[in-house]
Amino acid sequence: MNTKMWRLPAALLSCALVALSACHKAAPEKTGPDAQEKSSGAAQAGGAAQAGGAAQAGAAAKGESKDKEASEGVSLSPEQIEKIGLETDALKAVDYAEETAGYGTVIPHESIAQAAAELATAQAAEKQSRSTLARTQRLSGTPGAMSADVEETNARQLAVDTAALNLAKQRLSATFGQKPPWSNGENLGLLQALADGGTKLIRVTFPLGSLPGSDVPKTLSASRLGSASSGKRWKLGLIWSAPADATVPGRSFFSVLRAGEFGEGERIIAWAPIGASQPGVLIPAQAAVISDGKYWCYIEEKPGTFVRTEIDIGKPFEDGYVVTQGVKAGDKVVIKGAAQLLAQESNSGAGAD
Repeated sequence: MNTKMWRLPAALLSCALVALSACHKAAPEKTGPDAQEKSSGAAQAGGAAQAGGAAQAGAAAKGESKDKEASEGVSLSPEQIEKIGLETDALKAVDYAEETAGYGTVIPHESIAQAAAELATAQAAEKQSRSTLARTQRLSGTPGAMSADVEETNARQLAVDTAALNLAKQRLSATFGQKPPWSNGENLGLLQALADGGTKLIRVTFPLGSLPGSDVPKTLSASRLGSASSGKRWKLGLIWSAPADATVPGRSFFSVLRAGEFGEGERIIAWAPIGASQPGVLIPAQAAVISDGKYWCYIEEKPGTFVRTEIDIGKPFEDGYVVTQGVKAGDKVVIKGAAQLLAQESNSGAGAD
C-alpha cells in the first residue's frame, strides 16, 4: 500500500475535529456601550432590592419599638410631673342607663307668685267666713244670738268664699298639674319658695314615643341648651305630670330645681333614663384626649408611669363618659396634663386635641 495515500485522510480528519471544536466555543463578551448599560442596570436592581429589604426590616423594628413603648406608657420624674402640672383623680363607680332627651323651660316665678297669692287670699277669706258662720250658729238660741238674716248672710258669704277658694285651686291645678306636691295641703312651703324665686320650677316635654310606658320618670336631670350631652348637669326632684304642651306633641312634666344656675325663662335640655341601669366607671371629660380618630385616657399604673387606654364615649353622663371595660373604679386617671402626655408619647404636639 502506498504510505502517502494513508496519511492524507488522517490529516483531513484532524482538520475537521479542530473546526468542530471551534464552533462550540462561547461567544466573546461585548465591551461596547450596550454591555456597560446592562451591567449598570443589574447593579441598580440589586441595590434597590437590598435597600428595600433593609427599609422593611427597619420599619418592622420601629413598629415593634413603638408598640413596646406604648405598652410601657410614659414615665416621668417627679420634677417633670410638677413642671407639667399633671393631676390625677381616682375613678368612681356609677350606674348608667340609656337616656332620652326633651326640652324644658324655667317657669318665671311671677306667674307662680300670682297663683300662690290668689290661693292664699281665697284660703284666708274662706277661713274667716267659716269662723263667722260657726260663731253665729253657736250663739243661736242664746241672749247674744244674731238674727236669722245675719246668719243667712254669713252662710251665703261662706259659700261665695268657698267657691272662690275652689276656683283658685282649680286655676292652680290647670296651670301646674292635677297632683302637685302641695295638692293635699302639704309642702305649702315649697309653693312659697317657688313663688319667691329661690327654687325654680321646670317644665319639660318629651317627644311622643321617646318615653316607654306611661309612668312618671323616677329621675330627671337638666343641662344648658347647646351644651354637649356630657356637659354639666343639675338633678331635678319632685316630678309630677304637667298639662300637655300645645306647641310640642308629647308628654310634659313639672320638676323642681332647688339650686342651679338657670335663669328664668331659659330653655334647657332635660334627660330621662330609659331601660335598666348598668354598672360602669365615670371618666371625667377633661381626662379624654383624641388620637388617630379614637378617644383615650391616661391611667397611672404605677407612680410616675402613665399608660394610654382607649375609651368608648358612647355613654355620656354628667361631665364625663361611662365606660364598662378597660378601667376600673379606683384607678388613677390623669385629669390635667393628658394632652402633654400624648404629645410626649408621639414626640409631637399635633396629636393632642
